[in-house]
Amino acid sequence: MTTTPAIRAYWNDRIHDLEMTTHPVGSLEFFDDLDDYRFDKLRYLPRVVDFAGYAARELLEVGCGIGTDLVRFARGGARVTGIDLSETAIRLARENLQLHACSAGRLCLGDGEGMPFGDDRFDVVYAHGVLQYAADAAALVRECHRVLRPGGDAIFMVYNRISWLNGLSKVMKVPLEHEDAPVLRRYSIGEFRRLLEPFDAVRILPERFPVASRLHRGWKAVAYNRLFVGTFNAVPRALVRRYGWHLMGLCRKAQ
Repeated sequence: MTTTPAIRAYWNDRIHDLEMTTHPVGSLEFFDDLDDYRFDKLRYLPRVVDFAGYAARELLEVGCGIGTDLVRFARGGARVTGIDLSETAIRLARENLQLHACSAGRLCLGDGEGMPFGDDRFDVVYAHGVLQYAADAAALVRECHRVLRPGGDAIFMVYNRISWLNGLSKVMKVPLEHEDAPVLRRYSIGEFRRLLEPFDAVRILPERFPVASRLHRGWKAVAYNRLFVGTFNAVPRALVRRYGWHLMGLCRKAQ
């Protein structure tokens, strides 16, 4: 199964978190607003992924979007390449890299399930929030493994089907982000581990626990931000760890 025209069209028409900025699309302020919102929402991410830890290494981001994370890797000294199936994403990612003086970044319009790169090409492959929207997630994982050098690291994130946010969305009748996408899968920890079987060493880390949201309004904002967030985070993390909304897969390819 390969990426369908419907998947490509969907992601050409959508920019993550666009409602979080009032600045013109493609401006420096636009990119900085979306970076600020992303890393406020995903406060765990810089703790799990050392964006400055890949200096001088060849890093590929699959599904790079508008380049928010790619810019962070580039500013940390990585030699970055981004691939995305959306022309809109590639155009904006190029502007983002240029505006942040990351001119060495390379961008490629293409499908992560069949990438135009040779075997053993990159030191690091990063795909945060991509597998769950792929037509063939297993094919995408195999491609990431193929282009990764022996001893290289791969970093993935998928949504946890058995999670606090998945349950809360049903109770509050609030749809999840991109729930209307042509493909959206959620994984249990076991399912995710099986998906990552091409890799020799795999660590799965549940992350993304409730933080106050800028999205909700009215009584839902009060219920979520004042009641639920505080109550959930008062519970010892060891008891709720496995219910994190994001499952991070930290993988290594054998030497």
